[in-house]
Amino acid sequence: MTAPSTFGLSTEARNLHWLLSNLVEEVPGVHSVTVVSSDGLMLLSSDPGHLTAQNTGRQDGPKGSSADLATIVSGIGSLTIGAAKLMDGGGVKQTMVAMDEGSVFVMSISDGSLLGVHATPDCDMSVIAYHMALFVGRAGHVLTPELRSELRKSMESAQ
Repeated sequence: MTAPSTFGLSTEARNLHWLLSNLVEEVPGVHSVTVVSSDGLMLLSSDPGHLTAQNTGRQDGPKGSSADLATIVSGIGSLTIGAAKLMDGGGVKQTMVAMDEGSVFVMSISDGSLLGVHATPDCDMSVIAYHMALFVGRAGHVLTPELRSELRKSMESAQ
């Protein structure tokens, strides 16, 4: 999978790409980040350069790729929303899964869209949660249906 070019995208789409890239580059411990729409389609991703099909030899997408992360984020989001309904817990704001070899964070953006982060096991969870909240605050109001459609088309053309 090739990262989509920001050439020809609207200012809002380019700004979201920049915010996503900044999250990966500036926050210690972050491996990759993805934004998933309410229907589970990847809208934005930061495919880690060291995990590509070329250097892993896998043709079906590398373990840990943005496509894998998007699938996981979508599943976790669906599961936690269902759990919150069963428990009358209201809306789900954030979910964190800590594993021996890494962590996955999922945060609601708007209209069912989700931000997902895959991080190292020794990451500072509060720093990642803080930066995710900043991203959500900046992205939530601009993630309109039109922008989601533009981002979806951009991801499809990159594949």
